[in-house]
This record gives sequence, C-alpha cells and structure tokens, in this order.
Amino acid sequence: MNRPARYALALAAASVPLLSFASSHREAPFIAGLPKLDATDLYLFRSYEPGRSDYLTIIANYIPFQNPYGGPNFYPLDTHAIYEINISNDGRAGPDISFHFRFSNMQKNLAVDAGGTSIPIPLINIGTVDQNGKNVNVEQMYILKVVRKGSSQLVGNATIGGTTFYRPVDNIGQKSISDYASYANNFIYDVSIPGCSAPGRVFVGQRKDGFVANLGEVFDLVNTNPVGPRDAEPNSLSDQNVTSLALEVPISCLTTGKDPVIGAWTTVIVPKTPQPGSDFHGPYTQVSRLGNPLVCELVIGLPDKDRFNSSGPDDDSQFLKYVTNPTLPVLLNVLFGNAAMVPQTPRNDLVTVFLTGIKGINQPMNVEPAEMMRLNTSIDPTAPSSQNDLGVMGGDKAGYPNGRRPFDDVVDISLRAAEGALCGVAGSCGSETSDPNNGAPYTDGAKAAGADSGSLHVAGAINPADTYLDTFPYLNTPLPGSPNGPNGVSKTPPTMTP
Repeated sequence: MNRPARYALALAAASVPLLSFASSHREAPFIAGLPKLDATDLYLFRSYEPGRSDYLTIIANYIPFQNPYGGPNFYPLDTHAIYEINISNDGRAGPDISFHFRFSNMQKNLAVDAGGTSIPIPLINIGTVDQNGKNVNVEQMYILKVVRKGSSQLVGNATIGGTTFYRPVDNIGQKSISDYASYANNFIYDVSIPGCSAPGRVFVGQRKDGFVANLGEVFDLVNTNPVGPRDAEPNSLSDQNVTSLALEVPISCLTTGKDPVIGAWTTVIVPKTPQPGSDFHGPYTQVSRLGNPLVCELVIGLPDKDRFNSSGPDDDSQFLKYVTNPTLPVLLNVLFGNAAMVPQTPRNDLVTVFLTGIKGINQPMNVEPAEMMRLNTSIDPTAPSSQNDLGVMGGDKAGYPNGRRPFDDVVDISLRAAEGALCGVAGSCGSETSDPNNGAPYTDGAKAAGADSGSLHVAGAINPADTYLDTFPYLNTPLPGSPNGPNGVSKTPPTMTP
C-alpha cells in the first residue's frame, strides 16, 4: 500500500467565510465535496462509564450536517475507503497502532408485486426494522483490523462470533424503528483485539452530533459578542446527526508501559482509481485527516488546507508558520479592536497546545512536534456530574486539550488559547509571559446542556437536548427522521380514515 501518497489537489478559487468554527465539518475545499470521507470530530478520553476507567474511548465522527430526514438513501459510509484511527505511543510523529475500518453493502433488492410483476422498491426499508435486518433493503457491514508495525490482523467479534460487524440503519423514523436507542444498542459489540489480554468494544452508527457551535453569527464576521454570555446563542447543530466510529480499548493495549501519554488522529484513504462495483484497488491516497479540533479551520491557511488533509504528522514542519504566526488573532483584532489584542509572536504556547502537548499534563517523554490529539492516560477520568466543559482551562485536567470528551467546549477553549490565555503557562508568546487579554472570556455564545442527562444546566439559549450519554458510545441517540418537529421533538402521528 502506498500510504499516504502525496499528490496535488486542485484548490478551489471560490471565496470562503472569514472564519469557520464547524469543528471539521466541510473544513477544506476538496473534502467539502466528499461528505462520506469528511472527518468532523475526534474524541479521545478515559472511559467514565462506571467500571470502565481502565479503558480508553476513541470516537471518530464522519459525514457532517446529516438532516434526520435525509432519505431515501440516508448516510452510508464509503465502501471503497479505509477509515483509520491512528495511535502513537512513543512520542513519534507516526502511528504505532492503527485500527482500520472497511465497509461493504448487502443489497437485498426487496420487491413488491405490482400488477403481477415483481418490482424492486426504491426505499431503504420495506417495513418495520429489527436487529436482524428484517425488512431492510440495504445493510452495511464492516471488518476491523489492527495494524502494528506493518502487521495486520483481523479483530474478532466476541459477541456473535466471526470477524464481521454490522451497523444499524440510520434513524429513519419512529414508524420504522419505534425504539431506536434499544435497537442501536444491539450493535455494540465486544471485540477480541489481537495482542490485547482483555476484550474491547466497538460501535459504528448514526448519533446525534455532539459538536456545539453558533455557526450562523460566526460565519457572518463573528456577528456576536465575543465576550458575552456563554449561553446566549443557540447551537446551530442541535438538529443534526453524524456517523460515529467508536472504539473502547484497554489502556494497557495502547501504551508501552514507559510513557502514559498517547497521541491520536483519524484519517481516510481511498484508491486513486476505484473501479465501480469492484473491491479495493491501490495505490491509496489520503484525503482526510483530523487530530485536534479546529486546526484546519482556525490555524491552517486556505492555500494549504487540502495539503494538510493529505499529509501525515511527520510532515507537519511545513505548516509551522500557521502555528507560530496565527492569523485568527489578527482577524479578531480587525473586527473588535482592543477587545481582542493580538499576542506577540512566535506563539510557542500554541506550538505546545497543538504540536507537543503541555509539559506536565500531556506531553510525551520523547516528543516529536506533530499535530495530533494527545492524552495522558494516567490522569483519572472525571465523573459526568463534575466535568468542566472548559477542560484544563476550567481546572479539569481530564478534559481538552488533554484528550477530548464530548462535553468539552472546544470552540471556547480554542478561542481563548488563540487569544493568549495560555501565554506563559504553555509557553511564551514572543516576549510576553502572560495573557495580553487578561483572561477575557471569549466565547461563541453556544454551549451544551450537560455531560449527561443527570447534569443538565439549561439557561439562556441552551437546548436541553444537547447532552450526552454516560455510557459507551457516549454520543446521544440520533434524531429521528419522523416525527421531525423542532430538533427532533415528536409530534402526534397522523391518523388515516377510510
């Protein structure tokens, strides 16, 4: 496999919004046209489900902006692509362990008798759906491989046997699947990972999008108060779903025992010349990459966004100028003047946040600077009721940028870091050794309701539906296509009379 092939992408000449905060939803010109391959968010944290603290949860989300009613085909993953979750456990800018997901479709061509002729139906289901695939016209299944130092082995399905896994049908609606949460739970599998002494878990399927952001005002030249209340603006993604590739793996399987810090990023590779209706064809090329949230949006300049997505962490020196001399503080200063002072350069604090990890928190012993999400697995997880959505900045060391949990408000954290909140803490900002904005509480005005349903904090424009599960796979049940009232709130189903 030629991985990753470096190739020239045609860069779009069309104008783009000044700032983009949609995590990694449609963040670069090329990937915006390939939603099945577009990584939207990566989560990396010690499991906080009771009794699972010795496990690590990794969630890679794909296919942004899924309208719940987006039928008739809904949102399958690409059967020609290989979706990868990569782990570095020795500080190097390269993977030591990777998990590869490869998908295939089973098309049943269900038909009905139309006037004495058997005619295939145009829909994804022909009746109510159950966990065994009853009445489902197209089922998607996958295999999972673990790759170490070039050695590739299939992961076993310890729940049903064999090496094949199935993903649930997307949440078509309550008439097709009356209890989607229970239905989807049947697709959480125990897995036997070669080289691991204990089983892990896997789930692939649709979830409610956990990213929270005030997109409309932000895209309109940040048409909001950047130091206003954190709960004053609605979450633009409250009514959207996403597709999650979720893994739970014993920590002992991912660390060397010498250093508790690991790094992670997700990538997608595709064959350069896929043949319709055929199996995979190499060589492969990388088209999507995501480690820390918002890097491609807020840090990498437009001319290099596609190049960043096709590159590996070992080539990140070519993007160093975007970290040491970031444009976002300059743009905010243009918009808001002295309300957003520009920290001096070079921004060694951002080098620490994005490339090396913060010393004493999540920096590996023998670190090679590279953009990836880093997690210190020796830091205990925080229970949902005690999680602070500002993570390390809020005094909660189990949160972003030490890994990332679903509840972490990465927009506010990243805004504050970009404006110098960690100057002198994570590294100097030019000659400055303290925050030039004196701890200004920068925000996009949107925040989640809580880390789970038991920790709800509803005020201002917060949507109480914007919360999470406290068990694997942590992201909430996806919104149904029907009934599809505001943000998926059910309406009374219609009745039919003769």
